[in-house]
Amino acid sequence: MKIVHFSDTHLGFNDLDVLNENNVNQREADFYDAFSQVVEQIKIIKPDYIIHTGDLFHRPSPSNRAITFALEQFKIIDALNIPFILIAGNHSTPRTNLSSPILKIFENFKNVHTAYNQEYKKIEFADVIFHALPHMNDETKALSQIELCEESIDKSKKNIMMMHCSVGAFYLMNEFGEWVYPSKKEYIFKMMDYVALGHWHGFGQVAKHENVFYSGSTERTSLNDKRNSKGFIEISLYDELHVEYKEIKIRPIVLKEIHCEDYENSVLGICTTDVKDAIVDVKLTNLTALQSIDIQNSEIKNIFKDALHVNVKREFKKSENEANRVDIEAISLEEFFLEHVKEDSQPEEFERLKFKVQELFAQYEEVCDDSL
Repeated sequence: MKIVHFSDTHLGFNDLDVLNENNVNQREADFYDAFSQVVEQIKIIKPDYIIHTGDLFHRPSPSNRAITFALEQFKIIDALNIPFILIAGNHSTPRTNLSSPILKIFENFKNVHTAYNQEYKKIEFADVIFHALPHMNDETKALSQIELCEESIDKSKKNIMMMHCSVGAFYLMNEFGEWVYPSKKEYIFKMMDYVALGHWHGFGQVAKHENVFYSGSTERTSLNDKRNSKGFIEISLYDELHVEYKEIKIRPIVLKEIHCEDYENSVLGICTTDVKDAIVDVKLTNLTALQSIDIQNSEIKNIFKDALHVNVKREFKKSENEANRVDIEAISLEEFFLEHVKEDSQPEEFERLKFKVQELFAQYEEVCDDSL
């Protein structure tokens, strides 16, 4: 038996305010491309079953474009005559009962089987049972649904458990309403041939459980996810379980660092041959307050002009006279910044920069004024 397991496709996600040639948010298009790559691989692999462990969409009420794309792709998958089992994740689950679950739109596909009502669903075939446990908003109810799953195990068939949750604190995403699987029920994993997980965006085996895996997401929803590759899992389940991770090609995130103690030479030494169409994450280190005023983000972005997007982070140099936390909390951010400028400049230069800093903070306060 061969199974393709993928998850957390987050269709409809958009970011960075960059439009492509079709006037579509480029990051949104990247997520569609990643999904399409998995579908193309499914055509080649020709598995017996396909499973998706949640967060098909990025929002419970996705855009028309995201829904249209999903329907087109599901039509392609459905035509392959391969059973496709899909559960809801926390991003695709309404927070109230007033909204209809979005996964209902796939119920008319012949080969698509969905579980989204925050309850256990047994999806059975001749040789295998898929024990589907979608995202649960109510952890009290979740326990009873896990018990229903345990009661439904049939040892005469293969048993696949599907969930969208955190198994242990390490896999928490710090998101609203995420479901944490109860550790006292982890013994059920040993009764399963494979446990397919969604929610955590990195691929990996879960701790001591040899048959429990997160497939990871198919694209990055955060720069914090820059170290993880993206793809899906191909499972071979015959006499023994064999798990193989298949990487797909996505837009790279390139890390660059500029050492501001020797700013000019550090900039000259930067390689830019690897940044074309990439998201570039630039960190300015050992930065003084005076340099922070003189070094504009536009200047940094111009260094990487072939990139899709440049994100600039500033890491300030700590001085011996730096105020402690109590002192910082007692003064305003503007005053604290001016103190840094004063330390790093001559009196005449400080007077010139003081007015510039005050003007910048005045503009910031005007933009952020909640009363407007």
